[in-house]
Order: sequence, then C-alpha cells, then structure tokens
Amino acid sequence: MEQRTRTRMGTAAAGTADRVRRGIRAGLAVGVAAITLATVGGCAFGRPKITVPPPNWATASPSASYDPYNPTPSYTPGYDSYSPSPTQETYDPDGRSDVRGSGCDFSSSLRQFTYTVSITNPSTTSSYSYDMRIDWMKDRPADGSSYGQHQRSVVVAPGATETYTAKYTLNQSTWQAFWYTCQITRATKSKM
Repeated sequence: MEQRTRTRMGTAAAGTADRVRRGIRAGLAVGVAAITLATVGGCAFGRPKITVPPPNWATASPSASYDPYNPTPSYTPGYDSYSPSPTQETYDPDGRSDVRGSGCDFSSSLRQFTYTVSITNPSTTSSYSYDMRIDWMKDRPADGSSYGQHQRSVVVAPGATETYTAKYTLNQSTWQAFWYTCQITRATKSKM
C-alpha cells in the first residue's frame, strides 16, 4: 500500500504555481487593456498611408508597380525618350579671340622687333587657316603709325595650338630712343 504524505515543500510548490498562473493572467489582462487603449486612442498600429496616383497613372506601362508602404511609384513612361542632337559649332571668321601674344621685344643689336604668337583652334572637328598680321606700333605719342608689320598664314588642326615668333627688322642703321607696342591687328580664320 502506497502512502502519500503532504510535505510543506509540496504545499509551497503548489502555492508558487498558483501565484505564477495568477501573474500570467494579470499580465495578459494588462497587455490586452494596453492594446485596446492604444488602438482606440489611435496611436498604435495605424493604417499605412496610401497616396493616390496622379490622373495620368492609367497611361503607365503594364510593368508599373506600386507599394502602399513606399508611395513613390516606379513605372516606365508611355512615350519614347528624346535625346537632342549635339549642337553644331558656330563659325566666326574673326579669330582674334583664338590668338594670344607675348614677349613684345626689340633687339637694338639685331635692329629687330619680335613677338611670340600662340593660336588655339577651339573647334573639335575642323581645321582652320589663320591669316595673321602683327604690327609694331608707335607709342608715346601713339599716333596710329606703325614701325613695321609681319604677315603670315598658319593652319591649326582641331583642338591644337600653334606658336610662332613674328619678326620685323628695321632698315635704318641709327635711330633715337623710341616707345613701341605690339598688336595683333588681324587674325582672320577660314575653314580648311
């Protein structure tokens, strides 16, 4: 015959189990009440915001997709894309803006004026011939008269720069001190 005896330990364990069950029920009740209050108050588990697409949405291609959690639609427009043709280069026969001068000088021993000229062709497709004229002008007083001039034609490839030194030698063997300037008086360009 088997005897069962209750011990204090058994009673204590049974009491603990009852308290745990009551605690679980109370916790569940509090959780349900909190969820109910939050939902009724409008601050939990709100519905996703859905943006109504614009009126021309119906013309989108069949590959259109729409995600209510990401209201930016992704679709291919129902028209062909347009890419403009490259603009044609403009041609200005006055090439002075393509020309730079430096080193305006006079050598008394050689009786020679010099001036370094650089021509840059801005075109990416066409070669140009530059008809150049350099004048060494009287200065102080500047009366518009020239001591001498140099003329030359230079062909410049697309996007290239050509540099040369313009020279003019005085015919006279003696002279007094004088003032002068170097000027690019002509740079006419023509397409090759």
